[in-house]
Amino acid sequence: MTPRLLTAEPGTDPVDDLTTDTTRISGSAGRPWAAADESAASNPAVVAPLEVHPSAPIQILGSSGSIGASMRRALGETDLEVFPVALGTSVFGWTAQSDASTGILNRYADCGGNFIDTADSYSAGRSEHIIGTWMARRGNRDDMVVATKVGNHPDNPGLGPVSMVRAVEASLQRLQTDHIDLLYFHLDDRSVPLEDSLGTAQWLIESGKVRYLGASNFTAERLVEARILSAAGYPRFEALETHYSLLHRGPFEGDLGLVSRGQGLGVMPYFGLENGFLTGKYRSRADLDDSARSARVSRHLNRNGLRVLHALDLVAKEQDAPIASIALAWLLNRPGVVAPVASASRPEQVDALVQAAAIRLTRTQMVELERATRV
Repeated sequence: MTPRLLTAEPGTDPVDDLTTDTTRISGSAGRPWAAADESAASNPAVVAPLEVHPSAPIQILGSSGSIGASMRRALGETDLEVFPVALGTSVFGWTAQSDASTGILNRYADCGGNFIDTADSYSAGRSEHIIGTWMARRGNRDDMVVATKVGNHPDNPGLGPVSMVRAVEASLQRLQTDHIDLLYFHLDDRSVPLEDSLGTAQWLIESGKVRYLGASNFTAERLVEARILSAAGYPRFEALETHYSLLHRGPFEGDLGLVSRGQGLGVMPYFGLENGFLTGKYRSRADLDDSARSARVSRHLNRNGLRVLHALDLVAKEQDAPIASIALAWLLNRPGVVAPVASASRPEQVDALVQAAAIRLTRTQMVELERATRV
């Protein structure tokens, strides 16, 4: 399913995405060439500036009045409206400590972002705590769409009824909120009947603690099973988180993609930048260090990975944009994708992430990027 796009009216709160053929922006703010034409038409003495081509990237950054505030995509068949790039927070409390994490959240929100992705297991709950403290201080809980995951925390492992309820209660306390907008099953816990996990989720939804349900790391077969159960009255999944990138296309572009589109799920790809490899930072083994990230990145330092980087380099030059922005923009042009989940370790890294929402890749650029990859 192609994500429904909503445009914010002037004066409304910031929201999400701008991509090829799919994003709309209210007013002439999204059409800089039109603004010049309208000004010139109303005042013959005004000479219109040089025209900006409609395919040029739209500036969404800035200290005030950023167009990012008028970007939103509908998440599946829910009433949630989100910025087209979700801020991943797995590094909060780990490689990004409290002050840096707060700076990252501030920068993301200032650029118009409103979609925060976390989990109860990220830094043993520290990520949720940092987010909750930030929202309380900024007073913006109602402006944010908060997604978290349960099932992987050592204190409340799995998706059994008791673990799920305890995990959600703990997340609500850390996030300093009375509800979770989108609750993911962080894993497919085969030790618990799916109807038991969904039945517990039903109670959480009816009690107002959770609004919508999502699946993370589920197979196509299990999504079908879940949809069959929803016909019997169990809550349905509205979103899917899965590994998907230019370097990892095959699993999603098979049955999983077909099922997710058929069910109208909003897809949130993770590892869209492949642990930083698709930012262009790593070009040879000399760029690696002894970190766990470098160990994960090293598997892409081969002919295929370098060929994809070369294709990204060419498109980035044409778009005058960071390589990371192009890699995320490609995902935003894929069927069913609502918002890639991407993280930053420093506030200044956020700009390249949110800029992806304003990049409109041409058909030729999409073809060139896909030609460089192996499915």
